[in-house]
Amino acid sequence: MSGGPGWYPASEHCGIGTAIVVGGRTYLVDAGDRVPEQYMRANPNQQETFEEFSSLAGVFLTHLHSDHTIDYFKLFNYAWWHGIGQVQEPITVRGPGRRETLTRALDQEHAPGPFNPDNPMPGTVDMTDALFAGYATDINDRQRDNGLPVLRDLLDVQDIVIPGATTQWESMEQMPSMDPFTVHEDDRVKVTAIAVNHFPIYPALAFRFDTDDGSIVVSGDTGPTPNLITLAQDADVLVHEVIDETYIDTVFADQEGIAQHLRKAHTPATQLGPIAEEAGVSTLVLHHLVPSEPPMERFMAARDGFSGNFHIATELDVIPVRQP
Repeated sequence: MSGGPGWYPASEHCGIGTAIVVGGRTYLVDAGDRVPEQYMRANPNQQETFEEFSSLAGVFLTHLHSDHTIDYFKLFNYAWWHGIGQVQEPITVRGPGRRETLTRALDQEHAPGPFNPDNPMPGTVDMTDALFAGYATDINDRQRDNGLPVLRDLLDVQDIVIPGATTQWESMEQMPSMDPFTVHEDDRVKVTAIAVNHFPIYPALAFRFDTDDGSIVVSGDTGPTPNLITLAQDADVLVHEVIDETYIDTVFADQEGIAQHLRKAHTPATQLGPIAEEAGVSTLVLHHLVPSEPPMERFMAARDGFSGNFHIATELDVIPVRQP
């Protein structure tokens, strides 16, 4: 539920992750801090049989910032012992691809050289392969000594290719207007995506899940953008990130560069209601709260200008697709 890197031991909140459950299958968006543990807690009836992850059908990464991926490998390592060996088909994994240019430094004069210069901006496939290689000792030992299935073979990992994108997009603060494009489809769900504004990270994506029971949109990290409104048009549920402007003004009062970045790369609570209203969504759910500490009233401004159902997410909340 919480947004941003770092770990706060005094906080009860975990990192960002959203599970879309459709007909007994689970499609997970992002894998932040302690998301695997929360996944297991959400499936208490399967804990005695160690099958908590047996319903996992897909993992979709909005972007590759650490607060959205820090437990990506742990998710599969936990799931290896808790049910994914029973999957009939490899688990779909889709996320941003490799970028060609290095992120622009905030301080150009003192910019550090690139880390991992041979591939400084890896994509989802690169990240997956590197993580699995780093854990090769554990993987080989478990496969050979414990008889577990080959873990990497349980995943179908592909980078998402944005139609029409060029390298120039990598340095743009505002993504060009575009139509949603399909990144996955099976007999339960059609998943479409669109590029959103989370400069300087690129690409950053929002996802829409269309099912027989309704539609859910997950914004990912983004500043206000017409692309999000296009993707979320008439959706039943919009799960959207939010940031409190007072927090920006207080914490980063002497760091105007970072403050401006936060205002552009995230959506202030005061702007979110009209966005959801223009999209025509039925229910607006706030998550990726920045900051996540109380009081939650700081986010109530997101309700202004929105006429539908409104909810501020907490840990392990269950949100029905269609509200009574």
